[in-house]
Amino acid sequence: MSGIEIKDRFYLDGEEFHLISGAIHYFRVVPQYWEDRLLKLRAMGCNTVETYIPWNMHEPKEGEFVFDGMLDLGKFIELAKSIGLYVILRPSPYTCGEWEFGGFPAWLLKEDGMKLRCTYKPYLDHVKRYYDTLMPYIKKYTYDNGGPVIMMQIENEYGYYGDDHEYMKWLYDLIRSYGIEVPLFTSDGPYDDAFRGGKIPGVLQTGNFGSHAKERFDFMKKYVDGPLSCMEFWLGWFDDWGSGFHHTTSVEQNVEDFAYMLDNGNVNIYMFHGGTNFGFMNGSNYYDKLTPDVTSYDYDAVLTEDGQITDKYIAFQKEISKRYGLPEVEVPKPVKRKAYGKIKADGYVSLWDSLDNIADRHESVYPVSMEKLGQSYGFILYHTHLDEIPKMGEIRLMDANDRAKVYVDHENIATMYDRELLEAKKIEPHVETLDKDLDILVENMGRVNFGPYMQKQRKGIDGPVLINTRQHYGYDIYTLPLDNIDKLIFGAVNETKFGNGADIEKENKEEKENKEEKGTGPSFYRYTFEADECCDTFINMEGFGKGCVFINGFNLGRFWEVGPQKALYLPGPLIRKGKNEIVVFETEGKAQIELELMDHPSLGPCEQVNP
Repeated sequence: MSGIEIKDRFYLDGEEFHLISGAIHYFRVVPQYWEDRLLKLRAMGCNTVETYIPWNMHEPKEGEFVFDGMLDLGKFIELAKSIGLYVILRPSPYTCGEWEFGGFPAWLLKEDGMKLRCTYKPYLDHVKRYYDTLMPYIKKYTYDNGGPVIMMQIENEYGYYGDDHEYMKWLYDLIRSYGIEVPLFTSDGPYDDAFRGGKIPGVLQTGNFGSHAKERFDFMKKYVDGPLSCMEFWLGWFDDWGSGFHHTTSVEQNVEDFAYMLDNGNVNIYMFHGGTNFGFMNGSNYYDKLTPDVTSYDYDAVLTEDGQITDKYIAFQKEISKRYGLPEVEVPKPVKRKAYGKIKADGYVSLWDSLDNIADRHESVYPVSMEKLGQSYGFILYHTHLDEIPKMGEIRLMDANDRAKVYVDHENIATMYDRELLEAKKIEPHVETLDKDLDILVENMGRVNFGPYMQKQRKGIDGPVLINTRQHYGYDIYTLPLDNIDKLIFGAVNETKFGNGADIEKENKEEKENKEEKGTGPSFYRYTFEADECCDTFINMEGFGKGCVFINGFNLGRFWEVGPQKALYLPGPLIRKGKNEIVVFETEGKAQIELELMDHPSLGPCEQVNP
């Protein structure tokens, strides 16, 4: 028999097969490092690599598909095969993974009434059109076609979300309709509600957990007539802005649980290598409040965010070696880290002066959400003129997400975040507003990736703006995905004004005086440096307020002074020999004249968790 068979155990080509896998998300790692991470996985003793497939990355706009660069899934799969690894794919439509909107494309929300993860026909139609492209692409790499893909997942942790069994069966039938023959499986938390809600008759159920392996496997025996498998063995946890800590786990406890699963079942390590939530791709959770994930997805994984070997790696390698020996694969040398030192700002331009260059303007009587304007990520600005309101005593943004900064003639008068947007914001003292401009800058902090709040993830303002309890109409809306910062036109820098908030000198003195009168608002700062070698480094964001960072036009991700993360990982392949440009978009009026490139991460103080 060719391929994977699921009986009492896994069998590959008729021989008993023990699944020892590790998760590496190709879309969280620059392609130049895929080989390094995969070789380290194989050298540790694993025989398989597992990855999600994010729908929102592969179909960023409806009907437009991307499978190149960081999204060259085929290249990743072929590289894994060449190294001697099998592959497990988890192809959405939903993935979770602390990823923006759980992998769903934001354009789904443009449609009023959209219902996700159930038998709602408009949603199913979108999934079908996506799979019409994705599944034939995948099929080329399945084991029965000579490729390394031995198994695929249906949905992800559906039992935590719902119990629409018709939806799950529909997904199963759809995948099979493309001639996909490899075994399919589901994965859920090892709890009765989850295992019942996420089941599909005849499909192997696997569990996701991070500790108490014996108890979890004992529970799963009630439901699983076949090999016991942990499809996500959580070795750490994710961090969120404002949490105060970088979450870690006990190596000793990890090893104890890992050893038990090696002896009694199968395991996929989540994460073997976490990587980075580049750009605006971090997800969020929502229970009592919004908790957006930080840019780093270090996850306290077997490899660090920049691919360095950890104590967990050595300990896990020993456990695998004792039972199965190790393959003859040499562990790659560590990628060099370098402290490039401090570099000075040499350019500045305010957001207000950049709108015509980097934003699309839309006229509307009333506020409109990002999605309705064809925007998925970044910021959106609502501009209007107040010609009939003498004073503003309060403002309310109805159906707004996630963080809004309100300006009157470019002076920041209010900042609202998360639940503060559910009620009116009192303005004390009242602000004179007659014949003045009102600007509302709204940031998408990352769509919720887990649970029922996923249905309420339109960003920007999706309802009316109330000033002094009255609706205000008439807006110019500027979409700011920040995917075109090469169009920025920078002016000169006044070094003496950096620190608590930057105030920058323009060549035109009159413009400078106006800027100082109105104060410095959201702005772009440019830093350039020369590199004689391209090494990994870390950008220290201490002293900055909030925003995002670009290296040579590539969006590295977000920073926020609330921490815990204080430095952004900059992979060496994104650095050029010679001149490099770093652009910081900062929204709080806090910037530093110097930007430091360090040779070490700064993820915050550690706190141990037991997931």
